[in-house]
Amino acid sequence: MLGYLVAEGRGAADTMLQEVAACLLDQGVRLVGAIQVNLETDPHRKCDMDLHVLADGAIIRISQNLGALSEGCRLDPDGLERAVGLVAAALESGPDLLIVNKFGKQEADGRGFRPVIGAALAAGIPVLTAVTPGQVSSFTDYAQDLAERLPEDADAVLDWCRAEVEQRRADAVQASNG
Repeated sequence: MLGYLVAEGRGAADTMLQEVAACLLDQGVRLVGAIQVNLETDPHRKCDMDLHVLADGAIIRISQNLGALSEGCRLDPDGLERAVGLVAAALESGPDLLIVNKFGKQEADGRGFRPVIGAALAAGIPVLTAVTPGQVSSFTDYAQDLAERLPEDADAVLDWCRAEVEQRRADAVQASNG
């Protein structure tokens, strides 16, 4: 019910989640969540990071420009929390699947999308996320036996998503008949 991927290479997980989300939306799957789009603007500075909120199309910048020599975290926590709020509200619509761009440091520390992931799982909504390599241990501690690592292959991830959505729909039909 909680699928995750660990992609090597800068932006690889973001690109894969974008592809998976587009495919699922084209197939009529009701998605909520956020995918990250990185915008390269200048070879001399780091990319801008935007979250695209799937339910309403909002685009929220989650990076800050800290200057060319900065080595600190560029995450804009206010931007992230705005996106989290929008996704949490959209979760109330009873979607087929939640996609979260990343289980990163914020989530490992109990913030960011972590409460939304928990709410989705409690409601029986499957979750797909990416986990940064440095946070795999924190994620597996959090997820316990609910997590299933998926291969770094878009077709395999799509197959997992489709199977989870079908199971959720079958459970809903069974509950309404029972």
